[in-house]
Amino acid sequence: MDKNTLIGFLLIGVVLFAFSWFNRPTPEQIEAQRRVQDSIAKVEYERQMEQKNVQPGENKQSATDLFIEGEPDSVRMVRLHNTYGAFANAMNGKEDFIVLQNDLVELKISNKGGRVASARLKDYETYDGKPLVLFTPEHSSFDITLVTANNRVVNTADMYFTPVKQDAESVVMRLNAGEGAYMEFEYSLKPDSYLVDFNIKSTGMNGILAPTTNALDIKWVQKIPQQEKGRKYENQLTGLYYKFLADDVENLNEVKDADAQLSNRLKWIAYKDKFFSTVLIAENYFAATTLESKVIPEGEFLKQFTTITAVPFDLKGQESVSFRYFFGPNKYALLKSFNKGVEADQQWQLEKLVPLGASIFRLVNQYVIIPIFDFLSKFLSSYGLIIFLLTLIVKLFLFPLTYKSYMSSAKMRVLRPQVEEINAKYPGSDKAMERQKATMELYSRAGASPLSGCLPMLLQMPILIAMYMFFPSAIELRHQSFLWAHDLSTYDAIISWNTYIPIITPYFGNHISLFCLLMTITNIIYTKFNMDQTNTGQQQMPGMKAMMYMMPLMFLVFFNQNASGLSYYYFVSTLITIIQTLIFRYTINEEKLLAKLEANKKKPMKKSGFMARLEEAQRKQQEQVRKQQQAKKKR
Repeated sequence: MDKNTLIGFLLIGVVLFAFSWFNRPTPEQIEAQRRVQDSIAKVEYERQMEQKNVQPGENKQSATDLFIEGEPDSVRMVRLHNTYGAFANAMNGKEDFIVLQNDLVELKISNKGGRVASARLKDYETYDGKPLVLFTPEHSSFDITLVTANNRVVNTADMYFTPVKQDAESVVMRLNAGEGAYMEFEYSLKPDSYLVDFNIKSTGMNGILAPTTNALDIKWVQKIPQQEKGRKYENQLTGLYYKFLADDVENLNEVKDADAQLSNRLKWIAYKDKFFSTVLIAENYFAATTLESKVIPEGEFLKQFTTITAVPFDLKGQESVSFRYFFGPNKYALLKSFNKGVEADQQWQLEKLVPLGASIFRLVNQYVIIPIFDFLSKFLSSYGLIIFLLTLIVKLFLFPLTYKSYMSSAKMRVLRPQVEEINAKYPGSDKAMERQKATMELYSRAGASPLSGCLPMLLQMPILIAMYMFFPSAIELRHQSFLWAHDLSTYDAIISWNTYIPIITPYFGNHISLFCLLMTITNIIYTKFNMDQTNTGQQQMPGMKAMMYMMPLMFLVFFNQNASGLSYYYFVSTLITIIQTLIFRYTINEEKLLAKLEANKKKPMKKSGFMARLEEAQRKQQEQVRKQQQAKKKR
């Protein structure tokens, strides 16, 4: 072979290698190919079921339903092997449960499907005093689809596992496939913990399952029961949450039916109600996930959640598939504790299951409200008193802003006679611009500003909204009584009725909450008092006064079905604000304040850039109005 021929063969080899390298399938394409093969296998499975006049999914009771009564065992086993192959022996059995428990959780592991069939939280009860069960065997399922080497589709939910190792806090459930081949579901409940280790191990499955098997397809379905008295707000806080592997936590729409098809990898998936969650956490990741949330309008359940996903699987059995379950309360401190000692990009961020608001509102709750609330809880057992002290602390923190807002309104009030003189000097709509200019000039010379009272109020809004998010989601208030309220986490009805009233029942409810009613009354009183105090003598928009009184009445509708702890907080907060205003009113000498403003008029007036721009805009507007009036006269 000469030199040129050798170089030619080498170049051909390089080209072939490069072509193979750049055209190799991506992991996504491999996954898609595997799903196509699984789909073909499922079609074959459906064809087999049709030949037996059985629809897919109808063989959930027992495999014996497929066979004729009195059929010889030998014939029956042949049919089982023809249908289920190596898993034939696992198709017969009777469902039984194994109990795992510690001081916090009681789990029931079913031998049918080897799944966690039920979870009860020992320290909690439902609103009507029943044991708090997150899900039951009848209303939940966990199924893994397996494709055999001869393209038969079997589901773990149909097969019976055998417990091979068991104690009070752990169990190993084995799915036998014959000749030393098996899969094992291993559950381990940690002491004094809501976490459960869940591992899937396989032995000898290389010749049993399809050789292309590199992932396990999982279908997880669960109905969420109503646990709290207020169905409306519990439903609004019940949702399907999920965390991307290297990104933030998101959730499906909590108000209506929703679904999502996610190509990005997920770290965990959570079925969450108002105060409790079931979370499945992958050691590696979930891939190609489809999520679905369906609202159940009435009855004992709120929603049904469905997850269809896949996890990496080692067919040779050298590596196990590892998960962790969390069955527990949505308590911020507890969920936050799982991040300790973990690098930032590896943290679970389960604390985001607690709805504390977005952006700045969540920050206020995280770094201000919750630390104060937890600190007070260490020394006090009455949560009504804790809320009262928390309100005092917040009002003390906001005192400088409240004082500044009051001083702004006081300045406007003492200048009211002079404003009224300006109104008399420039009457009518045609002199509105002159009247406005003269009024602004008066405020500027006296050192008063209509906007200076608005800014302090705006700065208080993040705290008010943060409180709105915190109290309904604080599990610490659940079943805590105060005065006439038996449960600060839901409404405190003093009057109730059963008749459905259109419009009223869906939005207001069939009751009247006392704390909400007291909050509304104090807001109406404060509105009246504040409007009298802030009357500057300027003309107001038509209907503005009525609108101010409508707001407290709207609060009555919005808050009547919400947490009584929230209404109690707003009631105390508004009451303190009224007391503060009265103290300001009778301790601030308005004659001295007016004298100070009159002295400001004599000083050289230094215009700010904002005031200069405002006056220039007013001048241009006046010029434009004047031109329009002249044009009308010429006509």
